[in-house]
Amino acid sequence: MHDLSEKKIIHIDLDAFFAAVEQRDNPSLKGQPVVIGGAPDKRGVVSTASYEARKFGIRSAMPTRKALLLCPHAIFLKPNFQKYTTASKKIKKIFYEITDLVEPLSLDEAYLDVTKNKLKEPIAKTIAIYIKSRIKGETGLTASAGVAPLKFLAKIASAMNKPDGLTVIPPSHVQAFIDNLPVEKLWSVGPQSKKKLHQFGIFLTKDIKSFGLTKMEKIFGQHGYFLYQLSIGNDPRPVTPAQEAKSRGSEHTFEKDTLNYEVLQKKLIEQAGEISEELRKNSKKGKTITLKIRYNDFSTITRSHTLLTQTDDAEIILKQSLNLLENQTEAGSRPIRLIGISISKFESENEDLQLKFPFLHS
Repeated sequence: MHDLSEKKIIHIDLDAFFAAVEQRDNPSLKGQPVVIGGAPDKRGVVSTASYEARKFGIRSAMPTRKALLLCPHAIFLKPNFQKYTTASKKIKKIFYEITDLVEPLSLDEAYLDVTKNKLKEPIAKTIAIYIKSRIKGETGLTASAGVAPLKFLAKIASAMNKPDGLTVIPPSHVQAFIDNLPVEKLWSVGPQSKKKLHQFGIFLTKDIKSFGLTKMEKIFGQHGYFLYQLSIGNDPRPVTPAQEAKSRGSEHTFEKDTLNYEVLQKKLIEQAGEISEELRKNSKKGKTITLKIRYNDFSTITRSHTLLTQTDDAEIILKQSLNLLENQTEAGSRPIRLIGISISKFESENEDLQLKFPFLHS
């Protein structure tokens, strides 16, 4: 087990970020059930719901059609990523004034390692309070913070007292806290892993310890080893500073698998436009265009084409994407669950990039 007194990690999570930005910018939305996502009369999905909307059972990734049934008077808004990105940049600027060890997870979430920090402040809780106050004062938004000596615990802690929460797990309380965690709270445990763990009578993290490392490895392989390490308070993953993205992309999961070629084309038109806008905003041009397809059986393929020169032009990105869709996939004859485009190999890069797409945890 690592010396828990060494690390001081803060996980910051903005509260209902997209909805909160909209409520901040439009006072008439305050106190209202606001849902950010696709249109409910189409196959939209909820991106974020305000806390007022969550009282009706509305959650992220839920079809907006279902959200409308749960709360007919909800206010549905399309995402405005330009506004959210602007707010996120202001918040990240605050983080970097405190430490260079910042690991952004998304626009509204990040880890900070404040073991050594620019404030010369030895108490992580004090830094978390300072961060929350700065965010509120400079953006009008609230954030929840988790403070712990381990990454996975800091993330769990930040979700415990939302919204505007602050939870501290000091080193002396770590093992007792871990022991009583439901296994599904552990990093990397999804629905299938939870089900399998339950089949072996493993419901709490302390059950993993009792089960033992040998049996965990035998039954669950490397994942079993990792879970056992977490159960004894060993999470050696460092806070890893962000690197510049080596690709720009957009992807979409359909509410229902589709065979409709026109639906796929329409989505590629939207995605090519989104990518072009982001490239121009960041003064980037790319050369390799990659199409990603996930079929209804969850098998996933990527198909790429490299241009002779870099581009940020939506029409060129779209043309190559449609060509890949038509000639190198089974679109139209095999149901598709997800479609996406990305572009890479920017001007400053001298080597071909091997694009990697994350797999969902089981």
